[in-house]
Amino acid sequence: MNRLMVWLPLGIFAILVGFFFKGLSLDPNEQPSALIGQPVPVFELTDLMTGERLTREQLPRQPFLLNVWASWCITCQVEHPYLTQLSKQMPVVGLNYKDTETAAKNWLAKLGDPYALQIFDPTGRLGLDLGVAGAPETFLVDSNGVIHLRIQGEVNDRVYAKKIQPVLETIQ
Repeated sequence: MNRLMVWLPLGIFAILVGFFFKGLSLDPNEQPSALIGQPVPVFELTDLMTGERLTREQLPRQPFLLNVWASWCITCQVEHPYLTQLSKQMPVVGLNYKDTETAAKNWLAKLGDPYALQIFDPTGRLGLDLGVAGAPETFLVDSNGVIHLRIQGEVNDRVYAKKIQPVLETIQ
């Protein structure tokens, strides 16, 4: 019994140290998404620019990127020129997240609008359904509306080459 009492705290300590080092090796930006392999959630929102009703059925029928952005997001400004360039190769759908209509429209007027569709989500409901933790986030969606990849943070050349392009090649 005394031996058990001596070794038990040491064993518990060793297990805790193991969990600590495992935690240090994880990337905090890589959060798994329960929506991988699932269709884009059903939604009914409006187009930011026209005010027309938008639903999931109006999403592109080819692989596209669904980019969650906001005018208050500094990283969104950083990735915007790359998304503008990328929109010439494939459709990019914008999801304006928890923003005001005026601020979002002014932001696009100033920086340009690379989006094939501009979904306005002022309450963040669709963002919540997608599991968005913050802006920017980008989802790769196939021609059937199924999500294949979630990128948290900036999309740039490196992220495209390392993460998006390999998955895009498998779904085309």
